[in-house]
Amino acid sequence: MARGSETPPRTSPRLRAQKVFHRLRIGLRRSAVDYFRGDGSDWPAFAALLLTVPLLGGATVSQPDWCPPEALVLPLVAGGLLLRPASLLGLYAVAATALVLETAMIDPSRSQPDPVTPGSILVVAAVALIGLLIAQFRSRVGVPWRRGGTMLFDLRERIRAQGRLPALPRGWHREVSLRPAGGQSFSGDFVNAARTGPGGRTLEVVLTDVSGKGMDAASRSLLLSGAFGGLLGSLPPHAFLPAANGYLLRQNWEEGFATSVHLVLDLDTGDYELLSAGHLPGVQLNAGTGRWEQIAAEGPLLGVYDGAEFHPAKGTLRRGDVLMLFTDGLVERSDRDLSEGIDRLTGEADRYVTTGFRGAAWHLIESVARDVNDDRALLLISRE
Repeated sequence: MARGSETPPRTSPRLRAQKVFHRLRIGLRRSAVDYFRGDGSDWPAFAALLLTVPLLGGATVSQPDWCPPEALVLPLVAGGLLLRPASLLGLYAVAATALVLETAMIDPSRSQPDPVTPGSILVVAAVALIGLLIAQFRSRVGVPWRRGGTMLFDLRERIRAQGRLPALPRGWHREVSLRPAGGQSFSGDFVNAARTGPGGRTLEVVLTDVSGKGMDAASRSLLLSGAFGGLLGSLPPHAFLPAANGYLLRQNWEEGFATSVHLVLDLDTGDYELLSAGHLPGVQLNAGTGRWEQIAAEGPLLGVYDGAEFHPAKGTLRRGDVLMLFTDGLVERSDRDLSEGIDRLTGEADRYVTTGFRGAAWHLIESVARDVNDDRALLLISRE
């Protein structure tokens, strides 16, 4: 037989079955991955929950003492979290049918009293209504429940990454501590930092306090932290706050103001400029005198009016000096003056003069404003 006319070897039935099984397994795995990522349909969950309804119904008919009719709320709760509203209504129709069949099929002589009572029906109906409201809210937001928590976690981690201070040359120490109100994950206070200039010899840090606190300020904080992070280092230092002010004005928020302080520090000489937009003054420890001095710069709030001007305050960090910047949640109280809060903060900070300020930012918030229901942030830079 000629070589060109040779027939390819036949595939054995076992090998064909293995290929079919392999393709089916890959397809199911992809469907599961897409579902849990929120990229596919909700049919896997819908099918699984539909199967649980007759199983629970059969268990209720055969063993009503062990499986009461209220067990139908289990797939309804899961459906409210996992399904789209249209699929959820289909699940409700099947569950209602199962409840009717249970009423007709349960032998009253085996279970006294009848387990399907008006109270049972009301419980199932109430859970179904709550599940439908949850599903409609998720549909309106457009974020699946199985992905919503992950997305918020990613956003929180991005904010934390933006707030990390860059590494500094030997002889410098920096740290920042943020504490949201009420122990929540999101804060109205945030930090942006970058090393700029030739060779990264300049450290620029921006500490911002958005109006509101906690989750109320979270959405504005998320937006502004990304925008400010893009502006920082892209503009000359004196142009940052005017650009931030213009950006905030363009948002047209009802509560669209924020306070911000911008530190521009020369890491070679220790000279710095502090520009403020309605923010609290910073405090500097002079190692020579052992006294804390307030460093106040002039400037209006961000987002109030266009054409605002910001005038810097200048200073120098020498060896042993410490500079602290903070938000009002750390020092401001309704029952005392602002100066008293700053004095308390600097008084607590004096304890670290002899031992060094490494790890002091977190401990200062803990000792000065541990139980305060407000966002708190503290930035600390020392020259060793």
